Amino acid sequence: MSLPPPAWRGLVDDAAVFPPGDAPLPDALTAHVAHREEWWADLVGSFVVTDTAVPDVSTPLALAVVVTGGAGAIPGAVRLAERGGHELAGIEVALRDLDDLAGNARRVAASAAACDLDPERVHVELPPVPDTGSWLRAADAVAEAGHRLKFRTGGLEAHLFPSVDELAGWIDAALDRETPFKCTAGLHNAVRHDNADGFTHHGFLNVLLATLYAFDGSARDEVVALLEQRDADVLRGVAGDVDLARGRRWFTSFGSCSVSEPLDDLLALGLLEKP
Repeated sequence: MSLPPPAWRGLVDDAAVFPPGDAPLPDALTAHVAHREEWWADLVGSFVVTDTAVPDVSTPLALAVVVTGGAGAIPGAVRLAERGGHELAGIEVALRDLDDLAGNARRVAASAAACDLDPERVHVELPPVPDTGSWLRAADAVAEAGHRLKFRTGGLEAHLFPSVDELAGWIDAALDRETPFKCTAGLHNAVRHDNADGFTHHGFLNVLLATLYAFDGSARDEVVALLEQRDADVLRGVAGDVDLARGRRWFTSFGSCSVSEPLDDLLALGLLEKP
């Protein structure tokens, strides 16, 4: 079986059960198992599910478990995955204590350490807050624990889509701390565009190229310009001039309720070819 090139392996975490797809869990599981039989199987990473739904995952899988409670709910999520015979590919936790984000991140770290979790399997989602210093202190705490960051790049409401300046700042913050990150929501397509839902969506190729350019020391305005770029031909040309796999060291994956849309875009751009 032919494999996707390194730049695309494990890029798309299968979040079919999450909005806006909202696939019923049995259907999502059947589709995920079928994905594993395709020539592009290695494009797909873990199966993303909430901790409350883990007991209903009947097939042992590599799971990324989204913790629906706070830091104290991490041990329970770990136990549920273990009981189901699943490989715990990752734990994802959103910080909720807006008055003390850094303290919240440290509580996550303590709870994960008590479970003897591999720090790199813990992704901490930092919410956007008016106090940039508070956000950066929380990023420091995540980095100190050896955890990874999680950036929300879309959703069902306009405020869930960060601006290109905001996203560029998050990428810089991750790179400054040598902390890999994943993204979630809104990145179904490769190129930035206005979507039928009325929102402007970031493109995963934009994010990957912006990350690579930021890592190589490009100025902020160049990084922002890449995030803003809507011309697929321009992005394809830039992608052809760089080693995209180097960017994956930092931008590790993104959760998507659709696996087919990212796949179709990569094929259409000529960045992935059928064997």
